[in-house]
This record gives sequence, structure tokens and C-alpha cells, in this order.
Amino acid sequence: MEIISNQEPMTEIRFYHLTRKTLEQALPELLEKTLERGWNAVVMAGSVERVESLTQHLWTYRPDSFLPHGSAKDGSAELQPIWLTDQDDPAPNKARILLLTDGAQTARAGDYERVCEIFDGNDETAVASARARWKDYKTAGHTLSYWQQGERGWTNTAA
Repeated sequence: MEIISNQEPMTEIRFYHLTRKTLEQALPELLEKTLERGWNAVVMAGSVERVESLTQHLWTYRPDSFLPHGSAKDGSAELQPIWLTDQDDPAPNKARILLLTDGAQTARAGDYERVCEIFDGNDETAVASARARWKDYKTAGHTLSYWQQGERGWTNTAA
């Protein structure tokens, strides 16, 4: 007899521990992979000013490329494959993935298939906060993985 669960699958939570690159270097790479999968994304930053800084960076991070994106300043969230915000609102662009930066936190992890916690490994406060969030997600029953920057990219290591 097959047991059918009425529970929805839990969100996959990935912790990205920045040790070799800055957020400005790593974020475009993660967003490129997201768009390659055909997924929309929300990037939540710690402040309106940080959203604006990241928005400008995504237009200029590489001379031969750009990532299509917008923020509240641009409007039309539903048309943006990547939406940058400092608010924990429901995914305005029907995103499947949420990338949290600058210690931003969400009460809406369950609204996404994947949440990526990106934190600076050179900042002890950021590391301690990431550890606390790991425990909270684990208690909530989410699937967790830990990714650290290595010489050749990201490595999924045992947590």
C-alpha cells in the first residue's frame, strides 16, 4: 500500500558562504544560472540603497552582458525576470528562487522552491547569523545544503 502525504514539499535552502569573492562578484553568477533554468528570481537586500547599488551593478558587471532586472524604482515587477527589493513581499514576478543578501530575512521561505542565503565568510557577525538561521530552517523541516567558494567555484560540503 502506497502512503500519500498531504504535506507540500519543503523549500530547499542553500547557504552560500562567500570566502573568495564579494557579493558583487558572486551574485551575477548565481543569477545567470537561475535564468539558464528558466526561473525568475527575487533578490532581497538589506536596504533601499543596497538595492539601488546592486541594480546598477547588474547593468555593468560585465561589458559583454547584462542581467534583465528591475526594482520598485522601475515598476512592472511582473515583467522582470529578476526583481531586487528590500521588502519581504510575496514574489511579485512569480519567482521560484529567493536570494537573501546583507543578512536580509524572510518569513516567506515556503513561497519559493529554493532560498539562497548568501553571506560574507569574513564577517563573524554574518557567519553567526547564518548559523542561527540554519538552525531555524532545520527546525522548520526545510532541506538544507551548504556551499563554499573554492578554487574552481562552489563546493557543496557537509554541514
